[in-house]
Parts: sequence; C-alpha cells; structure tokens
Amino acid sequence: MARNFTIPVGANISGHYVYEFEIDKAFFDLFEESEIKEGKLKAIVNVDRESSHTEISIMITGEVRISCDRCLDEFDHPVDCSNRLIVRYGFERDESDPDIITLSWEENELDLKQYFYEFIHLSLPIRRTHPDDANGNSTCNPVMLEKLRKHLVHDEAGLNPGWEGLRKLMNEN
Repeated sequence: MARNFTIPVGANISGHYVYEFEIDKAFFDLFEESEIKEGKLKAIVNVDRESSHTEISIMITGEVRISCDRCLDEFDHPVDCSNRLIVRYGFERDESDPDIITLSWEENELDLKQYFYEFIHLSLPIRRTHPDDANGNSTCNPVMLEKLRKHLVHDEAGLNPGWEGLRKLMNEN
C-alpha cells in the first residue's frame, strides 16, 4: 500500500491500473482544521488511461472517529463512498469543474490527497449522532442526555417560550 497519495498520469500512457492507499490518523493530521482527527480507511483507485483523458474511480471504505452532535462524545462512523474523476490534458491546469481536472501536458503526477479528504467528508451525514441500539434506544452518553433534558425549557403548552415573539409576529400578518 502506498503512503503518499499521488498516482502517475500522462497523456502518452494507456492502460488500466489499480492503486491502494491507507488513510489513517497521519493523513488527517495533514489537515489542521479537519473535524476528523483519526480514522482507518482504505482507498482503492482504478485508473483507465487513454491518450486523450484518464478516468479515475475512487472507492473509500472504513471508519472515521467523529464527535456526536448530541452528546459531544466521539464515536466511530462507517465510511463507504465511490467517486469518479476525469482527467484531461491541456495547456494549463484547471480544476474549476469538480468532476473534470485539466492538467498541463507536462504534469506526470496527480496528488489525490485533497480529493480523498473531500470525498470522506462529503460521505458523512449532516447530523452526526451515535447510532441507536437494536431496540431503537440512543447510545449517546446517558449523563449528557440527562443534562440536556434538565435544561430544556417548556411552557404550559410544552413549547419553548423563546418562540412566543416569533408567533406574535406571524399572527400579525
């Protein structure tokens, strides 16, 4: 398995190639602002090169450790994503299209590190919470859940009084 995240490219090399990459804590350390601090993933990259372009299929599987939006504890979340890139060749580099990369004729390597990072993040759900157990109960930290329940504010109707001003504004129209 490769430790760097580059693959050879070139307009004058044709054929099918497969590359494997390990993605772990050291990978996520390369991105200072990453919300993912560790993970254990494998990326399999299938490359089909032709003289005019290169098609790249990227499959990433494994787990990442992320924070729960509800209880703030960390948990392992599965990742299983597939993405595709097209590389074509021109006079200058252009990455303005997210699916098509134009490389200059002189470039002979493509660094996939940023693509892996983005594909992993895009595969995560918007709301990140611990999964429920087999009975449908939350597996979040029970101490934190109890603290959240204590701090919920309800009026007699069971609604948060902070919304009262908004309800008045809506009823005036």
